[in-house]
Amino acid sequence: MTVQLLAFMLVLTLAVGLIASPLVWPHEGPGGVEDALAALEAAKDAKFREIRDAEHDVRTGKLSGEDFRALDAALRAEAVELLRRIDAVRGGSAAA
Repeated sequence: MTVQLLAFMLVLTLAVGLIASPLVWPHEGPGGVEDALAALEAAKDAKFREIRDAEHDVRTGKLSGEDFRALDAALRAEAVELLRRIDAVRGGSAAA
C-alpha cells in the first residue's frame, strides 16, 4: 500500500507541475496571465477534489489512518503552494 501511495503522490506532483508550467515558462502572447491563472485555478479545484476524495477514502476504510495523514499533508501542502501561485499571478497582473 505504501508503494502505491508513493506512486500516486508522484503522479499527482507531476500533474500539478504540468498544469502549473505556464507560470514557470510563461508565453508572451495575449492571454498569458489569464491562461496561467485559469490553469492554476483548475489545478486548485482538482487538488481540493483530491483532498475530499482522500477524506472519503479514509472514512470508508479504503485508506488507513497512517496513509491518510501522509497523503493529506502532501495534498494540503500542494494546495497551499497553488494558492500562493494564484496570489502571485493576481498580484503581478494587478501591477501590470
